[in-house]
Amino acid sequence: MALLIDIGMRGWMEELDLAEEVRSHFPGADIRTRANLGDPAQIRMLAVSSLAPDLPAQLPNLELVQKLGAGVETIVNHPALPPHVRVARLKPVAPAHQIAEYCLAYILRFQRNMAAHEAAQTRRAWEPIEPRFTPDTTVGVLGLGHIGGYTASLMHHVGFRVLGWARSAKSIDGVECRHGAKALALMLGECDYVAAILPSTTATRGLFDAQLLNAMKPGSILINAGRGDLIDEAALINCLDHGPLAGAVLDVLNTEPLPPENRLWAHPGVTITPHVSGWHLGDALQDVADNYRRLMNGTALLHEVDRARGY
Repeated sequence: MALLIDIGMRGWMEELDLAEEVRSHFPGADIRTRANLGDPAQIRMLAVSSLAPDLPAQLPNLELVQKLGAGVETIVNHPALPPHVRVARLKPVAPAHQIAEYCLAYILRFQRNMAAHEAAQTRRAWEPIEPRFTPDTTVGVLGLGHIGGYTASLMHHVGFRVLGWARSAKSIDGVECRHGAKALALMLGECDYVAAILPSTTATRGLFDAQLLNAMKPGSILINAGRGDLIDEAALINCLDHGPLAGAVLDVLNTEPLPPENRLWAHPGVTITPHVSGWHLGDALQDVADNYRRLMNGTALLHEVDRARGY
């Protein structure tokens, strides 16, 4: 039995470095990369960030695809992945903290008028602007799972009023939790900032259409650190141009990398970052090694995904 690591994306970790780190948790394990693929029939587990279109057909005995992260929509819906192949994701602490920090960083940037102060400095102008008062500011967090729950708790500890939304009922200390489709639009109308940390599923794709975007509070900011297909980007631009949104911070887009001709690049109300909100895996590679052992031993996997539900 062998584990193949094929990250499938550029600008992140290197396969050989990641293989060495997994091997440190499972000395002696047969861990390969495409550079030393060997006999593909021996590979029963595949660890990826993005699953290449041609790879499943090359691995006749593949049993498990381990996502090196949380979002699995492109794997569970992969047209070449046989239905019997299982899928697992990671639930690492480090990127959950980093995504929460990312959302907080941009919220504080708007709270403290940092862009205006930076612009004033270029003019050598002394222009005091009153910042928003944190206790009078409402932050909404959409998605209250592993990452969203931590994000909501962080916002509460900073001192914001925090509203949380999920498909089903949740309970988080210090967070006013709402659930269900009917509650979402009403909640958005109360929020000065909205951090979307939802997975990509049939229920969430295109969730932020023109109707939902126009339900947001006038002057509010939308931060998307979930999945790019949550937002209808044409509707977003229209909403930024004509209200009620004042701005959008997008770490994930419908198409990545974002094409140079895309209008979002130049829109004055949009801040774009290249999918960097959650970067480090921390100790989560221990779970990759553990799932390798579990697959070998025929025991229950960590964080296995229901492919029919998509998460």
